[in-house]
Amino acid sequence: MPIDNDYFKKRQQNGGGSNNNNGGGGNYQPPFEPPEFFKNFGKKAGALYVIIALVIALFVFKPFVIIESGQVGIKVTTGKYSETPLNPGFHFYIPVFQKVIIVDTKVRLINYKTIEEMSGFDSGIRINPAINILDARGLPVSIELTVQYRLTAAGAPTTIATWGLSWEDKIVNPVVRNVVRNVVGGFNAEELPTKRNEIATMIEQGIREQIEILEGKPVSIESVQLREIVLPPKIKEQIERVQIANQEAERVRYEVQRAKQEAEKRAALASGEAEAKRIEAQGRADAVTIEAKAQAAANKEISQSLTPNLLQMQQIEVQGKFNDALRENKDAKIFLTPGGSTPNIWVDTKDRAKETSIK
Repeated sequence: MPIDNDYFKKRQQNGGGSNNNNGGGGNYQPPFEPPEFFKNFGKKAGALYVIIALVIALFVFKPFVIIESGQVGIKVTTGKYSETPLNPGFHFYIPVFQKVIIVDTKVRLINYKTIEEMSGFDSGIRINPAINILDARGLPVSIELTVQYRLTAAGAPTTIATWGLSWEDKIVNPVVRNVVRNVVGGFNAEELPTKRNEIATMIEQGIREQIEILEGKPVSIESVQLREIVLPPKIKEQIERVQIANQEAERVRYEVQRAKQEAEKRAALASGEAEAKRIEAQGRADAVTIEAKAQAAANKEISQSLTPNLLQMQQIEVQGKFNDALRENKDAKIFLTPGGSTPNIWVDTKDRAKETSIK
């Protein structure tokens, strides 16, 4: 049932009925008064609607982009690429008229591997089939290698504008395959394992040179690693037989060298022993010679010192000893030697056994 507003108006005019008797007068207030905010809402609604519309537009059209480290942005305005890349950070652009292409400038890899080993995929790692080559004699050879490279940040806009987003397949991959074929194709298959380091150096230098001569140097080569040289089975068997023969020849040479060294060692020992004995004999002979010379010198000195007076004195001394002996043993026999150069000899003959043996 609708409310009769006239009733409330009359009560407000009449002072509120019974309240008039109490001296209320015209102080009647309606039962509900809206807040001041809602009274002014109509005035502020326009600005609020604009703010809400802007927030919705930001999320719908998204006129900004966040570029992370290891990336650069390329701003495209109505199809034209900006020459200056956008560095990592927060950037605005005008939707519909502009767009931003984000490209990766971190180190990337291309692994050239056999089909059987191809597995997995990462945005920064590409796996391509191994490079099949014909050697100098036309035998098939497969090369497996890893190439590390990166997009040059400063020249990224020009690179993308020139080569497109598939720049890796247009710049790096063709150069790598061309250089590997030119280098390896100049060798025989049997030479590849023995000249591995030389071939790896030639491949890396060739790839660097051909990439760096491109205008603007769009790509920087970090490293090239030769991982495997896959030879035909017959060539591998032939190389193994040659290696076994070389190892056997090396073993024989080692045995011969060892026997030669042992012979030289024994000869050196014998020579040393002979030399030692010779030196020892020479030492003994020298000692005897020195002793003989010393004895001769001593004898010469003695002979020179034996004067007649000295001999006569020594004879007198001996004669005195005989005289003393005769005083003690009167039966002793004395033999005199002529010339007086040899002392007299006396023998005690008291003992019959001695006397008999003397006679």
